[in-house]
Amino acid sequence: MKKLLTLLAFALMAGATFAQTADVEEEVIYEKNKHKVITNTFWDNWWVQIGGGAQVYYGDHNKQMDFVDRLSLALDAGFGKWFSPQIGVRAMISGLTINGATQTYGGTGIHDTGKPVDGKYTHEYGFLNEQQFDYYNLHADVLFNMSNILCGYKEKRTWNCSPYLGLGWMVTWESPRARELSLNFGIFNAIRLSEKFDFNIDLRTTMVKDSFDGDEGGRKEEGLWTATFGFSYKFKKRGWDRSKTIIRNNRAEANALQKQLDALREQNEALKNDLKDAEAQIKEVKVIEKEQMVAPVYVVFEIGKSELSKEARVTLGLLAKAIKEAPEGAIYNISGYADEGTGSKRINEKLSADRAQAVYNCLTEEYGVDESQLRVVSKGGVDNMFYDDPTLSRAVIAGEIHE
Repeated sequence: MKKLLTLLAFALMAGATFAQTADVEEEVIYEKNKHKVITNTFWDNWWVQIGGGAQVYYGDHNKQMDFVDRLSLALDAGFGKWFSPQIGVRAMISGLTINGATQTYGGTGIHDTGKPVDGKYTHEYGFLNEQQFDYYNLHADVLFNMSNILCGYKEKRTWNCSPYLGLGWMVTWESPRARELSLNFGIFNAIRLSEKFDFNIDLRTTMVKDSFDGDEGGRKEEGLWTATFGFSYKFKKRGWDRSKTIIRNNRAEANALQKQLDALREQNEALKNDLKDAEAQIKEVKVIEKEQMVAPVYVVFEIGKSELSKEARVTLGLLAKAIKEAPEGAIYNISGYADEGTGSKRINEKLSADRAQAVYNCLTEEYGVDESQLRVVSKGGVDNMFYDDPTLSRAVIAGEIHE
């Protein structure tokens, strides 16, 4: 029995939850600014890359060699992360073998294969020998995706061009050993192949001290020109989501408000019909005797307001005409009322006084009724005066009294 009751309770809770969910509508508004995206977590937008290509070393005597002989293979391997569509960082190891030329006279501390450079004997340099040594360059770079910076983020853009700048540590594998700080700058081009893979073209310049190859000359620095081609794999989460605003609309609340508005419209229409009936019943008052009374006038106001409607002003115009045509000396009370069930006592007292004053000002300022014939009275909040309808208590009654 307890299990059955528990299942029923869960079923009722689930039904209530479903009903609440069904009553809620979500509207998603995406940010139109293409430079704004939702920031990802630290573990998103990582990639690894590998590549190979060619490099050429520029040193003191390398220009004496044929360009083709100076070329050597280059390898790259690294990983990186984009912190935003515009800025990322990368750690990479690059290297392999450097080919060059050196001027040697049997000295030590120089990378020298002992093989002369063909046709390169000069009186100035003497004999030039070929040199060859292995190295690696471990560097960290900051990348700036100019495609996204200039044109805004686009998930499926075919080509992303990212200039970069970085520092590294460049080391030779063999004696004589050299360890120097390196400055690296270049352009990293990523060509989209699929959601996961890019084809990369990396064009890079690396600068180190003149002594890195063991042959010091008149240069301030030496370095490499490198071009590699390869592939990168992008880990999830890839890409960036557009900034958006979610607006949740509760249909049940909206429907309830709509019903209230419909009821207020019906009440307003009914009040307008009552006013039209009252206007139709007001006729020109012909005073035959001094004792003849002017029929009282009933003016209704909107809830919480003391402004006269156009219909009310028409009614008061007819009252003013009747007062002017009546015998002199009659005094007319202008009594203001408010609905007791709406607002506090203090508010209703002020509201009833403001309503009576509004009728008084209309009669005297717009229609020229003598101020001495009018007396303003405020009754504050009163219970339903007519037909048990609180809306009919929001009124002013103007009528004759006898002194």
